Amino acid sequence: MHAHAPDSQAGGPQAIDPQAAGSRAPDPKAIDRYAVVGHPIAHSRSPQIHAAFAAQTGQRLAYDRLLAPLDGFAATVADFRAQGGRGLNVTVPFKLEAAALADTLTPRAAAAGAVNTLVFSDEGVLGDNTDGVGLVRDLEGRLACPLAGRRVLLLGAGGAARGVVLPLLEAGVASIGVFNRTRDRARELVAAFGQAPRTSALAALDDCPSSGIDLIINATSAGLHDSAPAVPHACLAGAQLAYDMVYGARPTAFLREAGEAGCARVSDGLGMLVEQAAESFRLWRGVLPDTAPVYARLRAEIDGTPATTPAR
Repeated sequence: MHAHAPDSQAGGPQAIDPQAAGSRAPDPKAIDRYAVVGHPIAHSRSPQIHAAFAAQTGQRLAYDRLLAPLDGFAATVADFRAQGGRGLNVTVPFKLEAAALADTLTPRAAAAGAVNTLVFSDEGVLGDNTDGVGLVRDLEGRLACPLAGRRVLLLGAGGAARGVVLPLLEAGVASIGVFNRTRDRARELVAAFGQAPRTSALAALDDCPSSGIDLIINATSAGLHDSAPAVPHACLAGAQLAYDMVYGARPTAFLREAGEAGCARVSDGLGMLVEQAAESFRLWRGVLPDTAPVYARLRAEIDGTPATTPAR
């Protein structure tokens, strides 16, 4: 998943504040339609998550899965909107196309170069990226891991990594070292954030450090193939938390290696999945649901499921 910065000049999507746009007051008598669009899409847990959010907050809505042809994303979105759809979650492989399709982008979506949430209104199509805020809330909330002053090692330089850089910087981390198997990709990611606040805290690493790291975040897809990025055991042992964006019924290879090396705590990305969904729900409905019971229910279900799934 390689992302590039969208054009934020005239003629392209304009960056706006997510707090100042997105949700209008929902009609309590209406049943608004939402969906998650991707290819494939049958595995998505988003309908279950949003149904739980709707029940908890008393919102009347329908949320479905929407399979888009690989060459038909824009047409699928246009058709859904024409039928009265109010918003979409976007998953692989369409996040870059969603950024290009949006009329306006939030700063975090513009920084990520990718969109996972579309909001439809009379003003047009708003694109946002809630992955990073989902990660930050999972770390600081459920995992009680304050980010201020933390030294972060970010593994990977694709779309998943890019989507979390700005929220991590805004959360006050002391530094983010980006390490990627292809060094040039890491340098490109860092260069893309040249105008971001506190960009001096962001650096591309030629070698994976063996010490001096508090939090390691695996934003690669290695866990889907039961493999792990090469990280020195000393680095894993010295970290306070190792976090993998992939989740499943058993720990990923990265989390197993971290635990065996002596890392104090490990966590998969299920909490990030639930938190990013909650932020999408807030954008659409104007209310932020309680994620704890939804996470607990999903955790119990997934622990009995052998499949490993990306945090989307």
